[in-house]
Amino acid sequence: MLNQQGFNLWADGYDKTVQLSEESNQYPFAGYKTVLNTIFNEVMHSPKSTILDIGFGTGVLTAKLYENGHAINGFDFSSKMIEIAKEKMPEANLIEWDLSKGLPAELLHQKYDAIISTYALHHFTDDMKVQYITALLQQLTPQGKIFIGDVAFETRAQLEKCRQDSIDYWDDDEFYFINEELSLLLKDLCQIDFYPISHCGGVFVISNFTQEDA
Repeated sequence: MLNQQGFNLWADGYDKTVQLSEESNQYPFAGYKTVLNTIFNEVMHSPKSTILDIGFGTGVLTAKLYENGHAINGFDFSSKMIEIAKEKMPEANLIEWDLSKGLPAELLHQKYDAIISTYALHHFTDDMKVQYITALLQQLTPQGKIFIGDVAFETRAQLEKCRQDSIDYWDDDEFYFINEELSLLLKDLCQIDFYPISHCGGVFVISNFTQEDA
């Protein structure tokens, strides 16, 4: 796992690194733009939403939402990436914060129409992901949704195939999403849907149960 200094050093070249991986349809960023576009289009269904972005990086996705009039709040632990993102979103509420410490107190005073996280939560174990998602569900408006775009697979077998195909540059320090396993862990807590985008990426849409679901 990259530490804060690692992400600061990577910040200037991050978007280029992603682009190269995506264009070659390789792990880990195959389908990256489609993942972000999918979340963007979903969030755009609700004009001028209040949004929380977890691990926003250089602001590739949130800057587009910012330009379309949404209120952006977010946190990231790379001061350099925050600096780049603030240039794109000068009025956004962006906080430097260690993601592993949960949610910063400054962002808990309001509810969010959309909570988004792209390519950030794979640094956490499944137990930590469940804790994170459980906390995020409390921060949603009644119709709010969580959108997670990341390295993700439907089954453990699909992950293992990707790992073998990408063994020369696979990162064993990261914990990728597996829909079968995560859905089982969350089945009593929330509504969760998974949309595969590429052979190693997809989007989760998560929301609180409605009365109809109960």
